[in-house]
Amino acid sequence: MKLVYRLQSIETKIKFNKGGIIIKKLLKYLLIFLTLFFIIFILYVNKYYKADNTAKEILNNENITIENNIITLTPRNSNNTGIIFYPGAKVEYISYLPLLNSLTENGYTCILPKMPFNLAFFNFNVADKIIKENTNIENWYIGGHSLGGAMASSYASKNLDKINGVILLGAYVYGNIPLEKTLVLYGSNDLILNKNKLKNTENEIVIKGGNHSMFGNYGHQKGDGIGEITNKEQQKITIEFINNFIKNRE
Repeated sequence: MKLVYRLQSIETKIKFNKGGIIIKKLLKYLLIFLTLFFIIFILYVNKYYKADNTAKEILNNENITIENNIITLTPRNSNNTGIIFYPGAKVEYISYLPLLNSLTENGYTCILPKMPFNLAFFNFNVADKIIKENTNIENWYIGGHSLGGAMASSYASKNLDKINGVILLGAYVYGNIPLEKTLVLYGSNDLILNKNKLKNTENEIVIKGGNHSMFGNYGHQKGDGIGEITNKEQQKITIEFINNFIKNRE
């Protein structure tokens, strides 16, 4: 009996040791995988589109404040309406300052948050904080460009009681939002937006000669079509439609 017991004990130890070796190997491979994933991710997010000088110069304007990576552009004569804007994926957030600064001329307070790793899905609920900290704003609109638009749309679908309308630039509605509360603008030469996901409503506007990139000031985006108008022209048209959309909802 003792011999049998010893043999069983030895067999158990062998199985335990084999299991331990297998677990160690699995942990080693998992660590290697996670390390490679982290390196690839860092390389990916560190290669992004940077704002041009036109956008950077606006940082010196007196109507701009920056706190906790959130830029607030204050109009001279506020109409108590705020626009929260989420930047596009892998685009430096200040690239949208020319567009937003022009919007303040219509009385809108524009708020532009910097997203972690320049990807809006890492902090798409930041609008909660913005709304809570700006109690002087009575009417809120949220929007964004490309992925930023999708994440702004996702936030709005879960917070329809807080948001008067959604403004999407080069993006489609993501989430359950009444179509009359959304404005979609995209360029006729946009080769990045998946147009098959558009709802084809009266609030979808095609900017003739525009493309995906020119809503911001960060140069030409890889894979996009060539614009037949300038950044300034595309953004001017965008502002006109945004202004009309908001006025029609008042």
